[in-house]
Amino acid sequence: MPSRRSLALLLAAPALRPAAAQVTTRMALLHLNDFHSRHEPIAVTSAACRAGEACFGGSARIATAIAEAREAARADGRAALLLEAGDAFLGSLFFSHHEGQAEAQVQRAWGVQGMALGNHEFDLGPEVLARYIAAVPFPVLSANLDATAEPILAGKIRPTIAFRREQMRIVVVGLTTPDTPGISSPGPNLRFTDPMEAANRAVWEARREGAATVVLLSHLGLTADRRLAAEVAGVDVILGGHSHTLVAPPVVVDGPDRPVLIAQAGAHGRWLGRLDLDLAADGRLAHSTQQMRELTAEIAEDRAVAALVAQLAAPLEALRRRVVARLPAALSNAGCGSAPCEIGELVAEAMRAAVDAEIGWQNGGGVRAGLPEGEITMGDVLAALPFGNTTARMVLRGSALIEALENGLARLPAPSGRFPQLAGLRFTADAARPAGSRIVAAEVRGAGGIWQPLDPGRAYSVATNNFLRRGGDGYTIFAEGALEARDDGPLLDEVLVRLMGR
Repeated sequence: MPSRRSLALLLAAPALRPAAAQVTTRMALLHLNDFHSRHEPIAVTSAACRAGEACFGGSARIATAIAEAREAARADGRAALLLEAGDAFLGSLFFSHHEGQAEAQVQRAWGVQGMALGNHEFDLGPEVLARYIAAVPFPVLSANLDATAEPILAGKIRPTIAFRREQMRIVVVGLTTPDTPGISSPGPNLRFTDPMEAANRAVWEARREGAATVVLLSHLGLTADRRLAAEVAGVDVILGGHSHTLVAPPVVVDGPDRPVLIAQAGAHGRWLGRLDLDLAADGRLAHSTQQMRELTAEIAEDRAVAALVAQLAAPLEALRRRVVARLPAALSNAGCGSAPCEIGELVAEAMRAAVDAEIGWQNGGGVRAGLPEGEITMGDVLAALPFGNTTARMVLRGSALIEALENGLARLPAPSGRFPQLAGLRFTADAARPAGSRIVAAEVRGAGGIWQPLDPGRAYSVATNNFLRRGGDGYTIFAEGALEARDDGPLLDEVLVRLMGR
């Protein structure tokens, strides 16, 4: 964690100082991303905050920070826009119970003015997303989503939105990760297109229609945002999401025709980003300054939003307060997308034991929060495993397991949800090799706990979740290569509670 001194430096970092130009418009972009339904304050592990812990975020504290940022911008002569870069959905009981309506009510209270769709907005299918869109007063954006074949979403998702500030036309373009069909549940009728092509088209059209400044509201991740900045002409700012990266100070990339600022505000409502822009007459950036505010407990909670959160929490209390286990030490989900992590391996072991398999296989991205030290409640468990996945059991040959491991490591060194969290199987790999040829060796735990080399021709029993079993996160080998398969196992939260309660 950064020191308090380094955090203070982040609060006011000059982002861009190009050659002097006459400033005609001053504005402030306020931004959040990857909130993941964290309506109540979180600990540093992103699990629910407990007494005696340092607490961050929460919808009521975010509301105060937004109001203060708006007032500060107004006092500085700036018009403010509040934008979200996707994945407001999923990550707590608020989403599991209210299915997006809690997020809609809170965002209305915050005064959100536009949001790019993230992959998790599709986790419960088009119907839930359509109800959410109907409940929010702002446009949801995705320039690389074709929804014309999905009747309940057709015409409800816009590629762009335009704002006018002091005679300056500012256009915001939304982008969604094209990986969504493989990592979420959008159904068969939605088509996700190449975000690079969609961005080029949307920016060109925006400029043709008189846009002076163009902002990409991107749910693609920092690596993809860097590429967009370098290759798409006419972009001034990218406000990012998806990779849960704290980008402060902003990254500055030399674009085809101008420097491009990239910012991202971490995840889970721990940070509120503010990017102050001084625009020249042609809409280009003359000067910019970033303030990335960590939302600590010193920030008062907005009373009205706190009351709203309490109202939304009321139906959840009995379930989430039920104590189901104790842990001697906290388990964090940090890093589960790029390396083995204890909570991921615990879930894999819980599935393995539940269906009497040799191997347990969990995707790192399926673990959405850590677990605290001490008493574990059902609310903690459901925050960590919020998808409602069930346990599946299948039989695969060793050669198919090697193929699956290669898929799990294909995105390295970048973190990804597909990274395998394992029980009963271990491997060594060389990430410097090309994707698809990184596995050096693999071993399976046999009788008496003795590790033996994986036999490519032997059949092994494997427990996983139903999302991976049907080919999610690129694991098509699980859907197509299983010699036997059953998808009717118990819920993941149930098997985890069973294992921890032993």
